[in-house]
Amino acid sequence: MRRKNIIILLWISLGTTLFFFLIFNHEKTFRAFMITMLLSVMYTFVLGVGNGVINEFLNKRFPWSEATRTRAVLSIVSLIIGNFILVYFCNYMNYVVIQKTATAEEFFSPKYGFTNWFMINIALLITAFLHAKGFMEELRKTSRKEVVEQKLIAKSANAQFESLKNQLDPHFLFNSLNVLSSLIDENPGQAQKFTASMSKIYRYVLEQKDKELVTVEDEIEFAKTYCDLLKTRFEDSVDFVFEIRQEDLRRYVVPLSLQLLLENCIKHNFATSSKPLIIRIFSENDTLCIENNLQVREQIKESSGIGLANIVQRYSLLTKKNVFIEKSEDYFKVKLPVLSNKPNIVSIKPENEDLAYERAKKRVKELKSFYGNLTSYCIVIPFLIIINLLTNPKHIWFYFPMFGWGIGVIAHGVSVFAIGKNWEDRKIREILEKQSKR
Repeated sequence: MRRKNIIILLWISLGTTLFFFLIFNHEKTFRAFMITMLLSVMYTFVLGVGNGVINEFLNKRFPWSEATRTRAVLSIVSLIIGNFILVYFCNYMNYVVIQKTATAEEFFSPKYGFTNWFMINIALLITAFLHAKGFMEELRKTSRKEVVEQKLIAKSANAQFESLKNQLDPHFLFNSLNVLSSLIDENPGQAQKFTASMSKIYRYVLEQKDKELVTVEDEIEFAKTYCDLLKTRFEDSVDFVFEIRQEDLRRYVVPLSLQLLLENCIKHNFATSSKPLIIRIFSENDTLCIENNLQVREQIKESSGIGLANIVQRYSLLTKKNVFIEKSEDYFKVKLPVLSNKPNIVSIKPENEDLAYERAKKRVKELKSFYGNLTSYCIVIPFLIIINLLTNPKHIWFYFPMFGWGIGVIAHGVSVFAIGKNWEDRKIREILEKQSKR
């Protein structure tokens, strides 16, 4: 047992000793004080350590976060059985062994039945609070751990996505300048036309590079413009065919994905007037396909792999749908998933962090209020039960505050942990999502 728990049990023992000695003990002697102290220490440590051992065992074998239902059932069963045994043991030691006010036969007779029943109920009430507190602490630790993990995942994904998008600018510019360099020597007039078209295309690159998704229509228009540039350079050596369903135009794809795949087609295949490279861009089920006849050229140096790998990674960060690659002796095809809706990507901005902090602060106040209410209930109600049974056992009145206050505690707990919070959380998420899209 931890040192902190031992100190807590000692303070509880001292408190109960003073309480019973000063109020209920008529013989104010040192001997009477020591007997009361001994009994308080025995009850406190036997019940405290016993329930602590049970709770620790269940925490290791059946954690609240992994087996909540099983743990709840086992906690209830072990709480009842364990406290039944522990209370009977303490009472037996008290009345039979230490004070010797009863024999073993008398102790197990109906004469001490009410005393044992009363002590068991008190022990159950206190240990139920301790088990509930343990559950809430475990839940809070698990929630905090999940929040930290999700933040790390989100930051990692965001950093990875930004890194992938930043590859596009230099990659596109480098390839375009290579094409322009070739055209300057071969056809200066076409080089001027290429330069004008390239500026228009690069403007699109700058506009779209910060977006997670763009419409198929925008991407197709950009691809057609880029194909015109390639046509300028390769003339009748390359042919492009577009067959896109009308209903797919308003759906979404990763920006600049077609441009990267078109570059790959040109880069990895040779194209001549006698053997033209035919590139088809068409709709197929829920995918946008880019297919070319296979005319593999010999590579002087190994490919960097930026194009296709970039697309695959960006899709993996946005959706569970996969990019499919098909290759045969005659053709090479890449299938890009087209998405009906944009994923709900909510960026955490500084002002939202302040709002989250305020919500967390308010939540802590609510939890402290509930725990204070529950703690007061667990302390005051046993005290009222003791007063009632000692002063007027024939007239039982402690049921009224016990049930009345108990209903209030239950209602307080429901408002803090369950009903009434879901709609608030949903509304807050909706507001944050709207703000993030502005």
